[in-house]
Amino acid sequence: MHREQISRLAHADHPIAAPLDDDSVRALLEHAVPRDDARVLDLGCGTGEWLLRALAARPGLRAEGVDVSEGALEQARAAARRRGLGDRLVLHHGDAADFAADHAFDLVISVGAAHAFGGPGATLAAARRHLAPGGRVLVGDGYWEREPSAEAVAMLGDLADLPTTVDRVVADGWTPVHGHISTRRELDAYEWAWTGSLASWALDHPADPGSSQALETAAAHRDEWLRGYRDAFGFVCLVLRSTTGGTGPTG
Repeated sequence: MHREQISRLAHADHPIAAPLDDDSVRALLEHAVPRDDARVLDLGCGTGEWLLRALAARPGLRAEGVDVSEGALEQARAAARRRGLGDRLVLHHGDAADFAADHAFDLVISVGAAHAFGGPGATLAAARRHLAPGGRVLVGDGYWEREPSAEAVAMLGDLADLPTTVDRVVADGWTPVHGHISTRRELDAYEWAWTGSLASWALDHPADPGSSQALETAAAHRDEWLRGYRDAFGFVCLVLRSTTGGTGPTG
C-alpha cells in the first residue's frame, strides 16, 4: 500500500488534513478571503477541501488548486461536481513549488504543505509570487509548544516555538492580521481520526492485501503520537498581509 493511499484512507473522516475543526476553518476563511469575487489559489491543495468550503461560502469566488497527487485531485473534482462547484474550480497536476499562473490571486493558501517547498520560508516566498497587491496568505504549520524530545524532533523536524515562528514570518516581510492556534481538542481529534479511519478500514477489509499494512501503520502512528510528540507539538494558522502592501521577493 503506497503512501498516497494510506493518506487517503486516514483522512476519510477528516478531509481538512490538519488539526482544525469546522468552526476554525470557517473563521479562518472568513478572515482570509478579502471579498466575494476573490480569486483563490491553494498550493498543495490535496483533495481541495479548503477551496471547496471557500467556494460554497462565496458564490462569486473562483478557485484554483495545485497538487502532485492525481488521485487527490480526482477526489477534489468529484467532490466539486457533487457540491455543484465544478464550474468555479480549476485544478492543476504538478509540483506546487514550480507552479506558474498567468494571473495573480487575492488569497493564497498553503496549510500543512511546507514540506513541498522545503520549509515555511520557502512556502511564503512561493505564495508571494502569486499574490495580487493587497492580497492575503493563509498558512498553517507546526511548532513546538514545549521542549521536544529527540525522538519528536526526528519524527517532525526541527520546528521553532510559537513566538519564534511568528517572529520569522514578520521578519520575512509579513504582518499577521488573524490567526488560530489549534486547541488540544483539535489536535487530539485529528490524530484519533487519522489512526482510527485507517484502522477501521483495515478491520473492515481483512481480505484486502493492504489490510495488515494499514493496521500496522495506524498502530505505529498512534504510538508515535502518544509517546513521541503529543505533549510537545502545536499547530498554528496565520492570515498574513505583506507589510509593505506590495508583492514580489522584497514584499
